[in-house]
Amino acid sequence: MIGHSGPWSEWTQAMEQGRVHHAWLLAGPQGTGKQHFAMRAALNLVSHQGSTSGEQQHPDIVLLRNLPKDEKEDRKREEGKPFETKRNISVAQIREMQRRLTTRPTLGDHRAIIIDAADDLEKSAANALLKSLEEPPEGTRFLLIAHRPAKLLPTIRSRCRVLRFASIPDDEMRVFLSDKVPNSDQDTMDAAIVAAAGSPGAALEFLKQDLAPVAVLMHNIATTGDQDFKLRGSLAEVIGTRSDRERLRAILDLSRAMLSARLSEEDQIADAETVSRLIEAHTALVRLGNEAPTFNYDPAMLIMEIGTLLASASPHRKRIDA
Repeated sequence: MIGHSGPWSEWTQAMEQGRVHHAWLLAGPQGTGKQHFAMRAALNLVSHQGSTSGEQQHPDIVLLRNLPKDEKEDRKREEGKPFETKRNISVAQIREMQRRLTTRPTLGDHRAIIIDAADDLEKSAANALLKSLEEPPEGTRFLLIAHRPAKLLPTIRSRCRVLRFASIPDDEMRVFLSDKVPNSDQDTMDAAIVAAAGSPGAALEFLKQDLAPVAVLMHNIATTGDQDFKLRGSLAEVIGTRSDRERLRAILDLSRAMLSARLSEEDQIADAETVSRLIEAHTALVRLGNEAPTFNYDPAMLIMEIGTLLASASPHRKRIDA
């Protein structure tokens, strides 16, 4: 993945010096390849002791992720199909991991624990993990992936060495997408780069979910204000009322990125009232993105709310009182 040279240099230097901290916090925007980095680093830690097994099967690499949300989704996972996950990593998963820590690593002296994402830990799970970070077993290294590190307990953050994953510049993103999706036309690729805001994973998701038509409608809503609701109706038709969780998440990310891009050009916006509306709408979209998985909003209502918030940020829209 692009953008990993700095963090990888820090990791390998620590390995070469024999000073690998017991806990690492991989912090940065979602879609910057932190999980890929964590697996690569974990394999680097354990495989030099004589094992060349695949990273997913290595007995000394433990990966904790959100589990399938129910038996139906678990069957989909077993069949290799896309599946929906639970909203959080549970304390039961942490307890199971801790039971494994009472035994020695299988193939050598080191074991790697990857938690993806640590900001999805239940409160009780975070407290349980803290005990392991305070008294780490010999040879165990923790790799905590965090898209929103501020959500972690300060006591967890303070026990980790931080590796930061920055947003990727547009020119590097263009090279990356040209390699991964060579058949994309230039306009669609440019739209993906703008929407992704420096996240390669988000750009790939944009292309995978075919969000270019959605992006055009969102831009028009945020520009004109959509006083007659026609554009929001078109948006609902393009997105569809039965969109799955991943598509809705990508659409929420797109809406936030769109307003973030406009806010980054704040110095070019002469009207202070418009800037204020942009900030309010962006804040509301962030809150909506955090609430959507928890409250299980109806897709049609969620899409209409996204459209309404975008419209409220338009320079042609009268201010909507809170």
